[in-house]
Amino acid sequence: MALTPANYSLLPTQSKTLSTTNYIDFTSGAGNDFSQQYLPEIYEAEAERYGNRTVSGFLRMVGAEMPMTSDQVVWSEQNRLHIAYRDSATANQEVTMNTTAALGVITLGTDLANVIRVGNTILIEDATTNATAKAYVTAVSGQTFSCYNYAGTSWTGFGGTATDDVNVFVYGSEFIKGSSAMAGSVYPSFTQYSNKPIIIKDFYEVTGSDASQIGWVEVTDESGTSGYLWYLKGEGEARLRYQDYLEMAVVEGETANNANLASINIEGTEGLFAAVESRGNVFTNFTGATGLSDFDTILQRLDKEGSIEENMLFLNREVSLDFDDMLSFVNSAYSGGSSYGVFENSEEMALNLGFSGFRRGSYDFYKTDWKYLNDASTRGMITDIEGVLVPAGTSTVYDQMLGTNIRRPFLHVRYRASETDDRRIKTWLTGSVGGVYTSGDDVMQVNFLSERCLVTQAANNFVLFKAS
Repeated sequence: MALTPANYSLLPTQSKTLSTTNYIDFTSGAGNDFSQQYLPEIYEAEAERYGNRTVSGFLRMVGAEMPMTSDQVVWSEQNRLHIAYRDSATANQEVTMNTTAALGVITLGTDLANVIRVGNTILIEDATTNATAKAYVTAVSGQTFSCYNYAGTSWTGFGGTATDDVNVFVYGSEFIKGSSAMAGSVYPSFTQYSNKPIIIKDFYEVTGSDASQIGWVEVTDESGTSGYLWYLKGEGEARLRYQDYLEMAVVEGETANNANLASINIEGTEGLFAAVESRGNVFTNFTGATGLSDFDTILQRLDKEGSIEENMLFLNREVSLDFDDMLSFVNSAYSGGSSYGVFENSEEMALNLGFSGFRRGSYDFYKTDWKYLNDASTRGMITDIEGVLVPAGTSTVYDQMLGTNIRRPFLHVRYRASETDDRRIKTWLTGSVGGVYTSGDDVMQVNFLSERCLVTQAANNFVLFKAS
C-alpha cells in the first residue's frame, strides 16, 4: 500500500534548480515548520542602537599618567601667604573677641596656631553685624592676643560681649622710633595630602567548545575596529568595559572608613568627586534662569582661591543647556568671543574635542558634555552629580618621594611601575584554548590588571555641580 503525504507533495530534484515541486511550504501550519529554525535570514552586522557606549576619555583631556613605585603617593600644597583667622562653628576653630572694654581680647580655638605678633596691625570684622575696626596688637599670650581700636576706646557695631564671633587678618605693622625688632618669626607651613592606588582586575573567558563553534559577526566597535569577529568579540567588549573601569574607579573612588572593610584589607582610594567634596567647592542647583548670578557667585569664589584663568567645564546635558541659556541672555554669539589658549589657541581644535568657549570677568571657560554623566548605564541613571569645573594648566607642588618641586597637571593618574613590572595596564592569557597551555582548564581566559590612583592637586580650585 502506497503512502501519500496528507498536506503537501515534495519531489526533490537532482540539481539545484527551482521548480513548483521541490520547495518546502512553511505557510501551511506548524506541522510543516521543522526546518524553518535552521533557515533564518540573518543580518551579519550588529545594529548600534546605543551609539558609542564607552564613557572614558575625561582624564585624557585634562590630565596625564605618570609611574610610581610606592604604595602611596604623597604631595604638599602651599597654604595661604597672609595671616588670617575666620570664625568657625567648630568649637576648636572658633575666633571670639571680648569687646566689653577698650582693650579687645581675641581668643583662638585650640586647633588654630597663634602667629599674631606684638606690633601687628589687624582688621577685625564682627561675624554677625559685619562691623569692622582696625586695631593695634599690644600683647600676645598662648591662644589670645590683645589690641586697641585705632578709632577710639569703644567697639562701635560689635556685640559688646566676651564671646563676640569675629574674623581677623593682618595687614601690616607699626613701631616707634628706636624700637627693637619685631619679636618672633612666622614660618611657612604647608598641607600634606596622600592617596593610595587600588588594584583593578577583570577577565574574559571562553570555553574550548565555544571557541571551536565558529559564528561570525560583523562589528564596528568604539575602539575603531571594524570587520568580522568570532568569539573574540566578547573579549573586545570586555577590554573596552575594563578601560572604562580604569577611569570610573578613580573618578568615583572612596577611601574606606569601615571596620568590616579594614578586616579584609580593603582601603579604597580618594577619587575626583570625593576630593572636591572634601577639599574643593560644591555648587548646588545651578539653573539657566538665574544662571548668570549663580555663575558670578562661582567667579567670586574662584577669586578667593587660585584665580586660575583657564578652566574646563564637564557637564551633563541638563546643566550644559542651562549654561547655553545663561549665555544666550548675555550674548547670542558667545561662542565666538573667547580665547582658546588651553588648546594652543586653536578654536578648531577646541571644537573638534567638543568644547565651546566663553569669557566672563577675567576667566576663560571651555564647556563640553561629559558622556559619563549622561549615559543611562552609568551616572546618567543617578542625578546627584551634574558636572565639574576643572582648572587647566599645571601646579607646582613638593613631591615627598622625589624631594623636589615638580609641575604637574592639577588632575593626573599615578600607576605602579618598575623596571620589572609595569602595572599601567597588564594583559595576559591563561588556560588551554587558543594556543595557550598554562593550565588543564578547558577555557581561554583574557586577564586584565592595573594598579593606579588619582591625584587631585589644588582641589580648592575645582567646583562640583550637584543637584539638591
